[in-house]
Amino acid sequence: MLDFLAENNLCGQAILRIVSCGNAIIAELLRLSEFIPAVFRLKDRADQQKYGDIIFDFSYFKGPELWESKLEAKPELQDLDEEFRENNTEIVTRFYLAFQSVHKYIVDLNRYLDDLNEGVYIQQTLETVLLNEDGKQLLCEALYLYGVMLLVIDQKIEGEIRERMLVSYYRYSAARSSADSNMDDICKLLRSTGYSSQPGAKRPPNYPESYFQRVPINETFISMVIGRLRSDDIYNQVSAYPLPEHRSTALANQAAMLYVILYFEPSILHTHQAKMREIVDKYFPDNWVISIYMGITVNLADAWEPYKAAKTALNNTLDLSNVREQASRYATVSERAHAQAQQFLKEGCLREDLVLDNIPRLLNCLRDCNVTIRWLMLHTADSACDPNNKRLRQIKDQILTDSRYNPKILFQLLLDTAQFEFILKEMFKQMLSEKQAKWEYYKKEGSERMTELADVFSGVKPLTRVEKNENLQAWFREISKQILSLNYDDSTAAGRKTVQLIQALEEVQEFHQLESNLQVCQFLADTRKFLHQMIRTINIKEEVLITMQIVGDLSFAWQLIDSFTSIMQESIRVNPSMVTKLRATFLKLASALDLPLLRINQANSPDLLSVSQYYSGELVSYVRKVLQIIPESMFTSLLKIIKLQTHDIIEVPTRLDKDKLRDYAQLGPRYEVAKLTHAISIFTEGILMMKTTLVGIIKVDPKQLLEDGIRKELVKRVAFALHRGLIFNPRAKPSELMPKLKELGATMDGFHRSFEYIQDYVNIYGLKIWQEEVSRIINYNVEQECNNFLRTKIQDWQSMYQSTHIPIPKFTPVDESVTFIGRLCREILRITDPKTTCHIDQLNTWYDMKTHQEVTSSRLFSEIQNTLGTFGLNGLDRLLCFMIVKELQNFLSMFQKIILRDRTVQDTLKTLMNALSPLKSIVANSNKIYFSAIAKTQKIWTAYLEAIMKVGQMQILRQQIANELNYSCRFDSKHLAAALENLNKALLADIEAHYQDPSLPYPKEDNTLLYEITAYLEAAGIHNPLNKIYITTKRLPYFPVVNFLFLIAQLPKLQYNKNLGMVCRKPADPVDWPPLVLGLLTLLKQFHSRYTEQFLALIGQFIRSTVEQCTSQKIPEMPADVVGALLFLEDYVRYTKLPRRVAEAHVPNFIFDEFRTVL
Repeated sequence: MLDFLAENNLCGQAILRIVSCGNAIIAELLRLSEFIPAVFRLKDRADQQKYGDIIFDFSYFKGPELWESKLEAKPELQDLDEEFRENNTEIVTRFYLAFQSVHKYIVDLNRYLDDLNEGVYIQQTLETVLLNEDGKQLLCEALYLYGVMLLVIDQKIEGEIRERMLVSYYRYSAARSSADSNMDDICKLLRSTGYSSQPGAKRPPNYPESYFQRVPINETFISMVIGRLRSDDIYNQVSAYPLPEHRSTALANQAAMLYVILYFEPSILHTHQAKMREIVDKYFPDNWVISIYMGITVNLADAWEPYKAAKTALNNTLDLSNVREQASRYATVSERAHAQAQQFLKEGCLREDLVLDNIPRLLNCLRDCNVTIRWLMLHTADSACDPNNKRLRQIKDQILTDSRYNPKILFQLLLDTAQFEFILKEMFKQMLSEKQAKWEYYKKEGSERMTELADVFSGVKPLTRVEKNENLQAWFREISKQILSLNYDDSTAAGRKTVQLIQALEEVQEFHQLESNLQVCQFLADTRKFLHQMIRTINIKEEVLITMQIVGDLSFAWQLIDSFTSIMQESIRVNPSMVTKLRATFLKLASALDLPLLRINQANSPDLLSVSQYYSGELVSYVRKVLQIIPESMFTSLLKIIKLQTHDIIEVPTRLDKDKLRDYAQLGPRYEVAKLTHAISIFTEGILMMKTTLVGIIKVDPKQLLEDGIRKELVKRVAFALHRGLIFNPRAKPSELMPKLKELGATMDGFHRSFEYIQDYVNIYGLKIWQEEVSRIINYNVEQECNNFLRTKIQDWQSMYQSTHIPIPKFTPVDESVTFIGRLCREILRITDPKTTCHIDQLNTWYDMKTHQEVTSSRLFSEIQNTLGTFGLNGLDRLLCFMIVKELQNFLSMFQKIILRDRTVQDTLKTLMNALSPLKSIVANSNKIYFSAIAKTQKIWTAYLEAIMKVGQMQILRQQIANELNYSCRFDSKHLAAALENLNKALLADIEAHYQDPSLPYPKEDNTLLYEITAYLEAAGIHNPLNKIYITTKRLPYFPVVNFLFLIAQLPKLQYNKNLGMVCRKPADPVDWPPLVLGLLTLLKQFHSRYTEQFLALIGQFIRSTVEQCTSQKIPEMPADVVGALLFLEDYVRYTKLPRRVAEAHVPNFIFDEFRTVL
């Protein structure tokens, strides 16, 4: 009959594919369970209030129209719903596909069983498949994996969350409407079971059997599988565990499968007492905590509580006298096996000859160690014992007492066992690879010895006093031929023949009185030794390695090992070289990957890479977590070094009087620094002793591990320093901004200096790491802060700055800002608020309007540069851009609301425009016309002024930042600054040339040059924020005239001062000139240039008409409003860097000349 797993056996391949797929689905579910978006949990009140109306559970399906109409009634809810959809569709679809694959899995399995029954596979029925060894394993696994999937889903992705995700997918996805969509079936299978994985939560009635029966499965198949699992040893594990007391460990995998599959036929658990007694006696006579898949543990005492037959059967095992007996037995075995393992591990003990002579003894020691570790780890685990269950607590306390349980001793046993196993495996692999070569060598040596002896007895060889003996000569020649004829490939026959040869050589020595000649004796003894070695070598079998692999399985501890993390870390801190021993433990843990990957590999499935990557990644993360103690301890010492270097050790000057040498020597502190540095280098040595190791499929390089660990610790500490250092009290007078920046600057400088100091002792690129990580922290925080202004938010798993190995910590927001960069930005905006401060452009300084005290100046930005570096300033600039965009958008919606939807305002503007046209003319009776229009629109100017000033204020800050960045760029990297400036000029010249003559080249659509260089230019401050287009706009009627009216409405509030320019008349009615000018300028820049033309023409007309009226009324002075309007034109030209003729087109030259005499 065909091999069941042969590629041309369709029946075998079909079930193998199903099982392989099952293992991959479980890995995907475990992977996704770590990425559940927090909003679906609706944990805190804020989330419930915000998203409660757009995230539904299955109650939605009772009346979708009702819910949707509720949404449509509120535009803000629709908006939120749209934003939520954009941000979560991708991840929700991924979850849905995983849920769909679970449903597809069981449908495929049912279809396979139907095909078997209907005879689709020739000569194969359910019975014949269950008779085949591979077939039996695969059918049992197929059903077991389905059960595991359902349990994993319920444990890792709670019912309510699943329902919310499925409803969200149903609402947002287009695929649901397709005919082949089985949304209903998936919802039926995965609706909430009421189960909660929270500790102390009550178990729902009939759980999990009612959940397992949601998709019906062939009952004959279930009972036949249970029958096979009850009676057979389907994986032939017992051969690896010959001792009867190890039987339950040998059958542990099968026991886990049986535990899961019994839920598909709960009647056995409830009423079949005999079957349950048989199952418990065979699988659970001495254990009741089992691992069902990759370390998911279950306590049968708790799990079988609701089932009468199961509970009764298990009572014998859980009897306190049995518990006591098992615990005491394992305590004894543990001590004995541990002592044995330590004996074997002594230097020079595990030699090749000793290993070959004692294979059974060594394997028995390994079995004892592994079985003990398994029993103690599972039965003392906290996860397997519900603290609220009195009986479980009692059993656990009994075990802890009787087994004299000490986690440190158990961990030591695990370490030693892993090390012992690792050394043995390596030796065996080496011996297996050299087996044939050694065997041939021993054969050759033995045969040559016999030939030499034959020559001796021929009388030709001059060996002292050996008489010629032709019989012996012929006999030895024959023996030599016999030795040469031994065949390596037929090991059994060769072994028997070798034993006979050894006997013959012993007999010839006795019968022919050859003992008298020592040299002959020596030759014979050597040959016998070589023949013995040949027998030993032929006995090196691969079965030993396989047995070691089976016995050393540590998959049950995949999750439990975490409870030993603190012990591992403590032992590393005390003795860093411990890492080498831990390496063997991690490799032992990696053997757990064989379980899910075996079938995927056999099926040649493309999932092999992603599944092995997931489990290997999990394990490597755990290795990193354990070894993180090394960078943590290093940084603890580093903090002490920072303190000593910044506070205690005085910098030695370049010139020094010799009598002051003693004061500067400071031997005490310097010795302390040397001691701490030595401690740090010892730690790094510890981690570097661990060789490059393949964990699963991921290569772990200790140098990389160390560097990542140092980065992680640095990120943690710097991020915390930034978070804590930039929290401001808004009521503080004066502001805490500068002192806090100075303090944070000192902290960052301390980190920087000590990192620079330590880099050579640890052999890392300190400055590179520092710059990369600090920039990552700041960029990530800016990105998170800007998420507030974005509809499609950048999630952590999408962010290019966030990393799983070196995560940037998130802190709970202290105020409306999400991160420190937001708090810094809002504090700067608060203290430079145009309502309370006045910005003097020539001095780059802000003064308080009432007290006239300096509030802050451009020094603020050099302080931020010192503290947060270029990245910090650049991030602040980006954040201000987002804020300006938000302000301008708010402004546009306000313009729509208070101007375009107000009839009276529209009429006023219409009348005014009629009176003013054409714009080149002079308006008669101008004062009356202008001021009546202002009076009628008075109510709209307050909100208008606030919006314009905010934008202007942020533009001033952006200019200051650009100045600071440009200054430091020219100072610190002049070549970069020069290169960027020249490239920018060249590009602009080329683009202008292209617009003059379109045949000349221009960057194509897919060319990212312009986009990329913009980022560089902004980082180097080579840009003008005033020229930036922040938003796209549509045509707005009356826009120029509204802005013009707004400007002349503000002029009476300002007065001209010879030293300071335009300043506010009354602090009670605050207006600040620079933000006003820049705000208007930015606003106009967002629209078509003809609006600006019209706006300037209106101002020109206002100036001409007012001057005309003054002349006719013989008023000698130029009116204050005209001075203000002219100043506005001057400033407008200055800021936009436009030629003067732009202003002079609307105002005659002589007025400007007259105006200058006023100045």
